[in-house]
Amino acid sequence: MILCCGEALIDMLPRPVDDGAVAYVPQAGGAVFNTAVALGRLGVATGFFAGLSTDPFGALLDGALRASRVDTRHVRRSGRPTTLAFVTLGDGQAQYLFYDENTAGRMLELQDLPVLDDAVEALHFGAISLVSEPCGSTYEALMARERTRRVIVLDPNIRPDFIADPQRHRARLRRMMAMSDIVKLSDEDLAWLTGSDSDDAARGLLDLGPSLVVVTRGAAGASGHVRDRTVTVPARPVSVADTLGAGDTFNAGLLAFLSQNGLLSKAALCGLGHEALMGALGLAARAAAVTVSRAGANPPWRAEIG
Repeated sequence: MILCCGEALIDMLPRPVDDGAVAYVPQAGGAVFNTAVALGRLGVATGFFAGLSTDPFGALLDGALRASRVDTRHVRRSGRPTTLAFVTLGDGQAQYLFYDENTAGRMLELQDLPVLDDAVEALHFGAISLVSEPCGSTYEALMARERTRRVIVLDPNIRPDFIADPQRHRARLRRMMAMSDIVKLSDEDLAWLTGSDSDDAARGLLDLGPSLVVVTRGAAGASGHVRDRTVTVPARPVSVADTLGAGDTFNAGLLAFLSQNGLLSKAALCGLGHEALMGALGLAARAAAVTVSRAGANPPWRAEIG
């Protein structure tokens, strides 16, 4: 099982109504949540760990996880409200306004950490769940506890407007990258973290400790960096509806390929060859292409991917 650890929230998506005004429609979302849903739909045994509310929005999130075959036994439930993210779209790109004070997800604490059995082969972390407190420290503590026993995956998924203290957050991400086996970033994330979006900057992150660093570049494709090689795949040509969930689905495709081919282990990741890297990046790109071709974060089922 791959256990996805991080936020689940409600994306409030803008939709025009008859009089020309804009209404907001609730949709289950959150970067780590989206990756869990995408993994479940790709046929990978997947679990989810986060704080979920018992309010109606929390029930919507729980139902969406279960509908995509995601195991929710590790979820911590409370009566606190669900995080809301109001989305605006410009040229297909999403911007977010978060309402996160005192929410079920944000208030996750150390005593909420799950007990994990040997079925959990990897843990995936990332996004805004690493920014707020106390949940940010809680997820970092879980990574530190499990780093020697399981594969650790990190997608920083930077939302600059949500980060009140960039220096502090960069320090946390550097600590977490040093504990990770796989780090996946967008070119914008890479530039925010290092000051450059170049391949040299990506390869420099390998010196922190990861075995694999992957950088996505939108329509320019994606690259995977290991110690002795860099592999690049093109983006799949597609008519873009919007980019909601694209990177999250890319994560799932990458991890699904590695898991389903017996490569999601620390030893295997240290020796990834050209063919394996191409296969993992290729499935990730194909899965992400389906997601961007339709509105909202709606990852594909395995049968939908060519």
